[in-house]
Amino acid sequence: MTAHPSSQGLDAHLVVERGSFRLDVALSAAPGDVVALLGPNGAGKTTALRALAGLSPLTGGHLRLDGTDLARTPPESRPVGVVFQDYLLFPHLTALDNVAFGPRCRGTGKSEARARAAAWLERMGLAEHLGARPKRLSGGQAQRVALARALATDPRLLLLDEPLAALDARTRLEVRAQLRRHLADFEAVAVLVTHDPLDAMVLADRLVVVERGRVVQEGAPADIARHPRTEYIAQLVGLNLYRGRADGHTVRLDAGPEVSTTEDLSGPAFVAFPPGAVTLYRNRPTGSSARNLWRCEVAGLESHGDQIRVELTGELPLAADLTAVAVAELGLHPGAPVWAAVKATQTHAYPA
Repeated sequence: MTAHPSSQGLDAHLVVERGSFRLDVALSAAPGDVVALLGPNGAGKTTALRALAGLSPLTGGHLRLDGTDLARTPPESRPVGVVFQDYLLFPHLTALDNVAFGPRCRGTGKSEARARAAAWLERMGLAEHLGARPKRLSGGQAQRVALARALATDPRLLLLDEPLAALDARTRLEVRAQLRRHLADFEAVAVLVTHDPLDAMVLADRLVVVERGRVVQEGAPADIARHPRTEYIAQLVGLNLYRGRADGHTVRLDAGPEVSTTEDLSGPAFVAFPPGAVTLYRNRPTGSSARNLWRCEVAGLESHGDQIRVELTGELPLAADLTAVAVAELGLHPGAPVWAAVKATQTHAYPA
């Protein structure tokens, strides 16, 4: 992705107060950047997107796009394109006229708007569906029409609200790949709102994780996946995460026990390891080389992909991923006592 030579991109500090909820989020992005706002339900993601679109007024802060203050610009006059979660296509208009609607609203003549719409739909692989109304389109096709409609106005800011949420699993896989290609070609700023970590990891250059109206972590997807800083993020990326105090190769956890690590640290630290790194035993192992060993109890079991996720309580609450064969051989069931072991080489410690 290349930056637009004459633009500064997005510079926003979004403060929105609604009842007892307060959103206070800073966002910046250069042209060509794709930023994902990621967070649990109620975190403030959609409020942030509505504030960027001008649909929710700012209580404080600022909103500048390419050096222009948008806070006082009416939504319909902003160089902003929006793809809503349910697409909001006009049911009585064809795909062509849905896409032409945006340019027409910006003052483009009818023939030029329709020509521009046809070109965008062709880019989306929908040249054969120009005359189709939304009810005749598949979910993936409707999503691409909505994206074409947003892009046909040449926006300097593209907002996508859970753009893949309405799709089934198979369509989602295909459309996610297509959307990634379109975003890679987009020369302005794109902001994606999602609660799906895979969508965020695949589509975005940078993640901004929001919880309770605040940014709790931001950075490249790989960095956040490797160094989660909240329990919510750890669960998203599939890690057991603990906070404690490091002294050399040992981290004494706030939860009580110690964890041996290969890193040499001092002071407040996080320590993480994947559920697949956990080995379970029904009896205390005698020949295990694992330096981390805790007495636990099975709290629950559930299918997790092609494995079984075992939730454990006890000296250290954690999750372990085992094959169905291992679960059967160990005779695991809720309430079963077990020993959980993790090798120091499979843990990862980093400053808190």
